[in-house]
Amino acid sequence: MRLAIQRLDHARDLPLPSYATLGAAGLDLYAAIADADVLQPGARSAVPCGIAIALPHGYEAQVRPRSGLALRHGITVLNAPGTIDSDYRGEIKAILVNHSSTPFTITRGMKIAQLVVAAHATVILEEVRELDVTARGQQGFGSTGLHDQKN
Repeated sequence: MRLAIQRLDHARDLPLPSYATLGAAGLDLYAAIADADVLQPGARSAVPCGIAIALPHGYEAQVRPRSGLALRHGITVLNAPGTIDSDYRGEIKAILVNHSSTPFTITRGMKIAQLVVAAHATVILEEVRELDVTARGQQGFGSTGLHDQKN
C-alpha cells in the first residue's frame, strides 16, 4: 500500500517516519519541536511530528506508545491509541504524558511514538430488541480472572 505523506516546513531536516526493522508494525514518529521541551511528572503535551498524511478511505492510522519510553521513562501516549481518520489532513501530533516521578526532556528529532496503519470496517447499525446469548453474557471487567482456572 502506498501512503501519501507531506513533510511540513518545520520538519524539513527530520527523517520521514520509518520502520526500524523488517518485522516492525509501526513507523517511528519524530518530535518536530524547535526547542527541547521538559515534560514534568504528570504533565502532558501534544508534540508535533512534522508530517501530514492522506489515508485511503477504509484505513486509519493509530499513534501508539514506544515500549522503551514507557518502560524506562514512564512516557506514553495519553489517548493510546490515538486514531487518525482517513479524512484528516492536519499535522500528526502525539499526546505524550509523563507517568514517572522525574522530568523528561523531549528533544528535536527524538523518536517519540509510532504510527500503525490498519484497515477498518464501517458498520451499519441495526437496532434489535435483544442480543444473542453467549456463555460470558454481561460479565465484564476482570470476569475471566487473572489465572488459568484449569490448573
